[in-house]
Amino acid sequence: MWVNILVGVIALLAGVALGFFIARQYMMSYMKKNPPINEKMLRVMMMQMGMNPSQKKINQMMKAMQNNMK
Repeated sequence: MWVNILVGVIALLAGVALGFFIARQYMMSYMKKNPPINEKMLRVMMMQMGMNPSQKKINQMMKAMQNNMK
């Protein structure tokens, strides 16, 4: 009886851990393929904040975000 409960608990914990790692890997690959922000969106955000963004500044921010994704 105790063995059945122990096996069930171990299987549940293994399933949760495996599900977590599979979901994490899927989300990382999805975010790499489909980044959440592009240059156009960044330009609009900066203009809404009252900045007049240059292309150099946008390129710097995009590069910094891509480095943070790695």
